[in-house]
Amino acid sequence: MKEHFSILIIEDDPVIIEFLQTGLRYEGYEVTACNTGKEGLEKVRSHSFDLLILDVMLPDTDGYEICSTLRLYGHTLPILMLTVRKEVSDRIRGLDSGADDYLVKPFSFDELLARMRALLRRSGQIASGDLLRSGNIALDRETREVKVAGKPVSLTPTEFSLLELLLRYPRKAFTRETLLNRVLGYDYDGGTNIIDVHISHLRKKIGDTEAGIIRTIYGIGYAYYPQE
Repeated sequence: MKEHFSILIIEDDPVIIEFLQTGLRYEGYEVTACNTGKEGLEKVRSHSFDLLILDVMLPDTDGYEICSTLRLYGHTLPILMLTVRKEVSDRIRGLDSGADDYLVKPFSFDELLARMRALLRRSGQIASGDLLRSGNIALDRETREVKVAGKPVSLTPTEFSLLELLLRYPRKAFTRETLLNRVLGYDYDGGTNIIDVHISHLRKKIGDTEAGIIRTIYGIGYAYYPQE
């Protein structure tokens, strides 16, 4: 199985492009981005990509046309479409044009990653690996279940996303801004103090009463330290 994956983004919103590039590169993906359909088609024809993230609304064409064109010429790379359109008919049109999945804006980065992993698994490029363990904590990304010392713990979606991110990068110090963007999305316009609230609740639920597992890194944010 491959260790590094090459992702092409065709999207004309610079805020979303920066959000995706920063997050995906942090996750270890190689990322190429362009903001027109014409440039995107040229990239696919001249380079090898493992997955395409494709916006529906583009300045020179639309994602449906690009998707249909790629499939017409035999390109089989997984395609994840992004759109603000929520109607069922629009989703059906996207899938009928050849897309493999369809994600409505605004979206969380964790959901995007989960959709990407599913598409890469389906295409046989990565193996299933959805269980994270550290100390007495076990987190299943597929079932969204968390157990501490073998006992189920009920987490909110935001708490689950925070714990998953921290578990995957032990001892990595995350700023509050990074955590905010990663778990609440690029469109969240509230203050970063909401992260402190979620961390406090998460600590209580996993029994981290002394804040020794999820540690406060003063002046920065938070980091996860595995139990010895």
